[in-house]
Amino acid sequence: MTFTDLQVHPDLIAALAKQQIDVPTPIQAAALPVLLSGKDAYLHAETGTGKTLAYLLPIFCRLDAALAAAQAVIVAPTHELAIQIQRQSTDLAQNAGWPIRTLLLIGGTSLDRQLDKLKKKPQVIVGSPGRIGELIGKGKLKVPHVRSIVIDEADRLLSEESLLAVRAIIQAASPTRQLIFASATLESQSTAAIASLAPQLAMLQAGAAAVNENIEHLYLVCEERDKPDELRKLLHALEPERAIVFVHRNDVAEKIADKLAHHHIAAADLNAALDKQERKRAMDGLRSGAIRVMIASDVAARGLDIKGVTHIFNFDAPTLSKAYLHRAGRTGRAGAKGLAISLVTEIEARVIPRYEDELGIAMQRVRMREGRLIASER
Repeated sequence: MTFTDLQVHPDLIAALAKQQIDVPTPIQAAALPVLLSGKDAYLHAETGTGKTLAYLLPIFCRLDAALAAAQAVIVAPTHELAIQIQRQSTDLAQNAGWPIRTLLLIGGTSLDRQLDKLKKKPQVIVGSPGRIGELIGKGKLKVPHVRSIVIDEADRLLSEESLLAVRAIIQAASPTRQLIFASATLESQSTAAIASLAPQLAMLQAGAAAVNENIEHLYLVCEERDKPDELRKLLHALEPERAIVFVHRNDVAEKIADKLAHHHIAAADLNAALDKQERKRAMDGLRSGAIRVMIASDVAARGLDIKGVTHIFNFDAPTLSKAYLHRAGRTGRAGAKGLAISLVTEIEARVIPRYEDELGIAMQRVRMREGRLIASER
């Protein structure tokens, strides 16, 4: 199956080639025919499987470049994810040579500047539900010509906290608009909301339970108090190009970042307690290579697509196998090799057989010896 087979516009195929994307992923192959027909759909696939392009490509194919009006609205739960989607939209338009204007609408930035940019009549709007809803409510963002509304990270945006804002955005548009939901997970709490918003939607799933075979899975058993030192030793031994360290709590992330900095390891914590500018600096540092290690909770890292992540470290191992898979899936992308290593106490090590059984993976126990990582008996 090729993008040509899927009836993607030749200009967009050429744009993808500039990004070394030549073959559609399974979720893209499943989504394109359905979304090009204008049907409502839920795209359910793991992180890193190309869901963003799976909905952007059909949206772009259906845009009218001559119509100076908002035609697609993409809603994301975090500023970072919205920025990523808007950047990808802009790149797609520029690489295709299309006069498509995109606009990012998120809180924490100048409202007056956003209003000025709205006057240029962008065709693609990307942003947070709060700011998009605010501008629709004020009559500044007009949506009668919107053909597609995307709810990215749908399981999060359809939670009780955000559902009213999302519903208001959808109800402001034409009842004939297309609804697209995308997420790596499908939670029961969002099922009822989806049924009421799009009762005829197509459920599209690809690779939702598949484990990337390019990822090696390791675990190291140690005392809880020794985890920071073991992490430091692992970082020195493995020398990751880019790594994400997952923790459960924000205060732990900050303490680890300080400890690594003391040992001259460039690290930053990306957690919900930091303000927008600090989070942006941390993300820019990781992308540029100035920072090699990002420390984050699952909530803080939700939806982020960071290219070139070579290593995942679970400082705190997740209880659910699905959560482990979601974390590990941030490495080993685009055919590259990746490594996921979990630091666990003897009690926490009980989750390892569960990961193996439920995910169909093999996890090698390892230990540090004279600055090197070696295999160990269970």
